[in-house]
Amino acid sequence: MYLVVGLGNPGKKYEKNRHNVGFMVVERLARSHGLPDFKEKFSAVWTKGELAAGGARHPVALIQPQTFMNLSGDSVQPAAAFLKVDPPKVIVVHDELDLPWQDVRLKVGGGHAGHNGLRSIMQRLGSPEFIRVRVGVGRPPPGFKGDVADYVLADFDAMERAELPDVVDRASSAIEKIVAEGIAPAMNAVNTKK
Repeated sequence: MYLVVGLGNPGKKYEKNRHNVGFMVVERLARSHGLPDFKEKFSAVWTKGELAAGGARHPVALIQPQTFMNLSGDSVQPAAAFLKVDPPKVIVVHDELDLPWQDVRLKVGGGHAGHNGLRSIMQRLGSPEFIRVRVGVGRPPPGFKGDVADYVLADFDAMERAELPDVVDRASSAIEKIVAEGIAPAMNAVNTKK
C-alpha cells in the first residue's frame, strides 16, 4: 500500500493558494478513481481504496493533513504507523518554488529546501526517504509585493488558474505511474523533458 499525502492548509481562506496544490492533486485522484468520501482521522481527512493503473488495482490511502502546513508530520506519522506504511511508500505532493510553473517532477529523499511541510514530515517520520511529487509554482515575479511566504499563500493568478487543471492532472498521473510501475520507471517517464 502507498500513502499519498497532499500538502496544504485547511479552510476556505487557503483552498485556492499555491501552497494548497497538494490538496488539489489528492482530491483529483480520489474523484477520478471513485474513492469513498474523505473522513476525519489522524488530524486529517483521509480515504482509502484502490487506484486502477497499469492494468491492475493498487491499494492506496490518500490523506490531507488538517494541522496546517507546518505541522503536517503530526498527521502523516500516525497515519503511516496505523497503515504500516514505511517512508519509501509515502508519496508527498507539494508546491515547489524551485521549479517553474507547470513543471511536475519526482524525487526520492533529499532536504526540505525551506518547505515547512516537508520539514515536519521528515522530523516525524525520522527519515527523508519518502517520495516527493514536486509541483512547480515558480518564484515570485519581479515587483511582487511581499516575501516568498506571501507568494505561496496567495491564490493562483488568472493565467495559472486556466492552466491548473492540466498541472493537477499531470501530477495525478505521475502518482498513478508510481503506484503501478514503481518509482524508478515513473521518474524516468515524468522527469524526462519531452
